[in-house]
Amino acid sequence: MIIAALALAVLAAGDAATQCQYDRSAMLALDLSVFDQDINGGWRTLEAKGCAKEAADLIQAWRKAHGSMGPADTLLSWHEGQLRADVGQYADAIRLFQAGRHPAADDAKWGWNLYVDGSIAYLRGDRQKLEAARAKLSSLPRPAELKDAIGPDGRPRAVRWPMNIRVLDGFIRCWGQSYKAAYRCAVPTV
Repeated sequence: MIIAALALAVLAAGDAATQCQYDRSAMLALDLSVFDQDINGGWRTLEAKGCAKEAADLIQAWRKAHGSMGPADTLLSWHEGQLRADVGQYADAIRLFQAGRHPAADDAKWGWNLYVDGSIAYLRGDRQKLEAARAKLSSLPRPAELKDAIGPDGRPRAVRWPMNIRVLDGFIRCWGQSYKAAYRCAVPTV
């Protein structure tokens, strides 16, 4: 019985390793939009298979291979940080989240950095700072640019405001759970 259970565990570990394999050269050759934003391409294909650590390592390798991408660096840092947080690498995630901040002048009306503050507070277990970031984010007025937003189909589209507040609400709602669980704990929309 013990031998059969051990054999199944070895097979399961082998299957997990196989599902996380990918063509590294092909991935590193992708342009930024496919690598980072295509839901069916780039690092997201690994994440979809449950390979968050491998996806984070791939983002790190892609960033190293491509050098500075200007403003895209913050987005890639953020996505790598989220993946590192998903697998419990909180210190690395915090460092990457810090690198994912936007310049204060560019962010004043958008609140991205408040979302960063709240996410870091969650990882550090500082509920008071999380709630303070959430309160500041919730008080931001809707930017004029979002009043008449048009979707890719040319039709008006509602843009939820403030952006990312649902994630901070989820962190509060599921306080004490892992980042991965709490991130998916966003308050349902009506």
